[in-house]
Amino acid sequence: DAILVDPVDLQVDRDLAAAKELGLNLIYGVNTHAHADHITGTHLLKQKVEGMKSVISEASKAAADVKIGSGDRIMFGSRFLEARATPGHTEGCVSFVADDQSFVMTGDTLLIHGCGRTDFQGGSAETLYESVQKQIFSLPDSCIVYPAHDYKGRTQSSVGDEKANNPRLGATKTKEEFVEIMANLNLAYPKKIDVAVPANMRCGVPDVE
Repeated sequence: DAILVDPVDLQVDRDLAAAKELGLNLIYGVNTHAHADHITGTHLLKQKVEGMKSVISEASKAAADVKIGSGDRIMFGSRFLEARATPGHTEGCVSFVADDQSFVMTGDTLLIHGCGRTDFQGGSAETLYESVQKQIFSLPDSCIVYPAHDYKGRTQSSVGDEKANNPRLGATKTKEEFVEIMANLNLAYPKKIDVAVPANMRCGVPDVE
């Protein structure tokens, strides 16, 4: 059994081909939050994989077959992921920690030497700072960090590296310094947010209107 975290609608065929090649039985499509930059692939996956279910946090207020909260476990085969509530990028963000704490999937909460923006979807810089410091930086330094995005071709970091080198959240950065950094990013409005967020609140189901 296997799970797919943060699937994208345009990459469903690629992901299914990879799962088939590896001989995996996909049982859950899990979202770390209701994304603003793409539409989740969970709806399409459920149409193509019999018995597959979608998962998202209760706090996201989005539709899914399974709603989870902090501390809940997602079981697959002999393994599990533990959900840790890490709001701040959005109200409903969750990070998923491996059962042996060897890796964490952080969604957009913690990126490689960065973090998700905090200026929409109930975001809060103060809350994100607390989430990262308490829920992610409390993991072992060797714990591998797999974020949802990276725009420089990187695929992973580590808790130790982010604690030491993340320019927004690492080293001796205080909450006040972080809040000021986030308040001065002057980011553009996400191009797909007006389409992606409503669709993702419906678990990727197309708008019938």
